[in-house]
Amino acid sequence: MSKLSFSLLLLATALVAGADTIQLKDKAAVSGKILAEKKESLALDIGYTVLVIPRNQIEKVIRSADTVELMPTKTAPMTGKPAAKPIETKVESDDTTDNLFRNAPANAPIRTVRELVSQLGEAVVQVRTPGGLGSGFILNEDGFLMTNFHVIEGETQIWVEVYHLKDGQLERKSYKEVRIVAMNKFADLALLRIEDKGAPKFKSVALGSTEPLAVGEHIFAIGSPLGLERTVTEGILSTKTRQLQGSLYLQTTTQINPGNSGGPLFNLAGQVIGVTNMKITYGEGLGFAIPVEAVKFFLEHRDAYSYSADNPSNPYRYLEPPSHTRQATAVQQ
Repeated sequence: MSKLSFSLLLLATALVAGADTIQLKDKAAVSGKILAEKKESLALDIGYTVLVIPRNQIEKVIRSADTVELMPTKTAPMTGKPAAKPIETKVESDDTTDNLFRNAPANAPIRTVRELVSQLGEAVVQVRTPGGLGSGFILNEDGFLMTNFHVIEGETQIWVEVYHLKDGQLERKSYKEVRIVAMNKFADLALLRIEDKGAPKFKSVALGSTEPLAVGEHIFAIGSPLGLERTVTEGILSTKTRQLQGSLYLQTTTQINPGNSGGPLFNLAGQVIGVTNMKITYGEGLGFAIPVEAVKFFLEHRDAYSYSADNPSNPYRYLEPPSHTRQATAVQQ
């Protein structure tokens, strides 16, 4: 990318409140989320793409954590007295977003995989269709769950196998009234909901963050590779910023196989940090997962990806092409 086109792209990018801001030496600025920092460059996610900015073009880095006070103290009009400082609202780390998913607390204790598997087992499910099977995980007690788009692609008949803990043992129960709530082919994500009558309150998992993760950190997956339900595999995080087909993925040595797709990738605090979705078939220990930040974005904007059985073009809605006749009528009116 030339310096000119790079500058134009930066100038076209709006500054986002609460985001990291990079001020450049040519007086331009760009806002987004810092994904990785290297000696020679910095990777910044601006929403629809990732920019790699050379260090020699950066004047200053302003992080979102450095801009806590959104409204400076100023003089109140007509009185000459200082205006009151804005009221600070304390946000709990383990909060609920629209009651659809929970953000995990930042200070959750580290545990062993053995302890976590026992704790999280009921929330990891198997997603079945006439064409195959995959994995998924439950987001809240009302039966909303995440999986991959390619697990349900082209399917309308979906059922979910859930493992309920009863008398110290996990018992499998099949739910067949499963609705597609939203899906995004390009992000390979799908939101489903179990709607069987008489369904109990479901156990769920919390969504964490990839930001505090370090390369080499131990992580693990639970899923149904090749139909072998409740299989646990452990590995390390190889990189947080592996770019494949224009998107960033988590790369891990955790074994990922067909059937793992849509299942959760956990850190050792029991928090979902990614959704496993692919591997390199001619190598070992080369698995990939969609970062949890992309999952949260999909869930927070699920209305834009909502599924409707009445729309044959799901999940895409096309606008009518412009018409000179309609434009002329509008002008005359």
